[in-house]
Amino acid sequence: MQTLQELGHAVAARRQALGLQQGLVAERAGVTGETLSRFERGRTAEFGARKLLAVLAVLGMELDLVTAGQSGTLDELRRERNGAEKP
Repeated sequence: MQTLQELGHAVAARRQALGLQQGLVAERAGVTGETLSRFERGRTAEFGARKLLAVLAVLGMELDLVTAGQSGTLDELRRERNGAEKP
């Protein structure tokens, strides 16, 4: 993920997959429901680190930092996977 909007969408997808209401997650994370809603919809220019880490903790998520360009493209990952499957 490279944008705050992408991160917000990932958080929303995880929350929905867990069947959790936005208000409940917001309350447990110590943010307002409106703040979480705006973040999930990509409608905020800023979302502080404390807020982000609190929301991720409620959802059982964590950040995994990688050097840009080191995660591989989808095509590279497919080639790697296909090569590993051959005897």
